[in-house]
Amino acid sequence: MSGEKFSHRARKRFGQNFLTDTSILEKIVKAISPKPSEKIIEIGPGQGALTELLLANEVDLHAIEIDRDLAAFLRDKYANISHFHLHENDVLKVDFDSLMSPAQPGRIIGNLPYNISTPLIFRLLKYLPSIKDMLFMLQLEVVERMAAKPGSKNYGRLSIMVQYYCQVEKLFNVPSSAFSPAPKVESAIVKLTPNQQATNQLNSPEQLTNLLRQAFAQRRKTLRNNLSSLISAKELELLGINPSLRPENLSLDDYVKICKHLH
Repeated sequence: MSGEKFSHRARKRFGQNFLTDTSILEKIVKAISPKPSEKIIEIGPGQGALTELLLANEVDLHAIEIDRDLAAFLRDKYANISHFHLHENDVLKVDFDSLMSPAQPGRIIGNLPYNISTPLIFRLLKYLPSIKDMLFMLQLEVVERMAAKPGSKNYGRLSIMVQYYCQVEKLFNVPSSAFSPAPKVESAIVKLTPNQQATNQLNSPEQLTNLLRQAFAQRRKTLRNNLSSLISAKELELLGINPSLRPENLSLDDYVKICKHLH
């Protein structure tokens, strides 16, 4: 790790909480297991704590940073490293097709700000053919929702959509004390590995999005009530699905089955 100091006040509007615990940083790098020349896209490098460790492994690193002060610091710090590329931009506006392709897939990592984590993950799902895997630090509650199984209170639209596209693996928790400033919530590291066959299951993933929006409109109500405008109770029974169940009791496969029937 570099001993270079940089004084920067964390900006609330960018959801900045900088990871400072060396043992956690090393644990993350071990989970990533970076290989020389591998293309890695780091979202929100901040003060470069993880960036430093990744560059030591000689990866082809593309860092996306929205904060102009941090971008200037990183640009100056790594000016002489040819395998470091800085993109000063809002990650929600980045064209990831310009950074990677199915022929040259990328690995995406980052400590994601809580306020953009869900919309960003849904955006990245559109680029899956170009993504080898993703490893994110997220709010623990979000990771638990992503990894949730049918029947649990955390299981819902986010769980089903992410699991349709990816294998979800919660790796380990990260205490708030590992950050500066310390957030009010616990965090966790999650690994998402694309399911290559996912995009072939349905003609359009929007079909699943629309179905889930309807199904989970009122969690306490049964499928018979929530899906009445789309499919009858008798049709659900013919598909082997009990219309008296609540939306959180159906598996991903059940929802795909309904989608295929409707379309």
